[in-house]
Amino acid sequence: MARPRRIVLVRHGESEGNVDDTVYEREPDHALRMTALGHRQATEAGARLRELFGDERVSAYVSPYRRTLQTFRDLRLDPARLRVREEPRLREQDWGNWQDREDVRLQKAYRDAYGHFFYRFAQGESGADVYDRVGSFLESLHRSFEAPDHPPNVLLVTHGLTMRLFCMRWFHWSVAEFECLSNPGNGEYRVLMLGPGGRYRLDRPFERWTTPEPYDLDG
Repeated sequence: MARPRRIVLVRHGESEGNVDDTVYEREPDHALRMTALGHRQATEAGARLRELFGDERVSAYVSPYRRTLQTFRDLRLDPARLRVREEPRLREQDWGNWQDREDVRLQKAYRDAYGHFFYRFAQGESGADVYDRVGSFLESLHRSFEAPDHPPNVLLVTHGLTMRLFCMRWFHWSVAEFECLSNPGNGEYRVLMLGPGGRYRLDRPFERWTTPEPYDLDG
């Protein structure tokens, strides 16, 4: 099995929804564009990634949302060394109907109290639902490693929550550990690096906003 040397996860650059959540009343989430700052963030990330990949080939998977496709374009990777596929399983969490601002505000409060992993938005998804489809994608990804000519680099251009859930699934983190982590910033990336013994390590951790509190299994 040709396991890749690196698996790089990139969060999209700043979008219209990151700076003004009223835009969801007028535009569907998947159609939101990046801001001027978001384009700069993606361009800067691309410069670092081109240096990281060098002359090596890259297998890229991109969420089908407009902001992730724009981010991928702004990375400006060499098309001669690139294999790219649109991957719907890497899309953002489905938030449901965002037209009612008061309802959204209440649901966000319920989610914060209930937990980001288990709370399911009305007509939308829970973090657990996204975890399941990320797990399905990982099964497909592992099968792709069986090709003897698989590129030494994998690139995923996706969303903050999806990045955390990918790492949760890959490294077998607990729900409590996931709940304490913050999303990376717009245009930020994390690298899973292949080490001795065929095990991967994360180049740098996600920031923690609190200390994990595992369930008391005896309580």
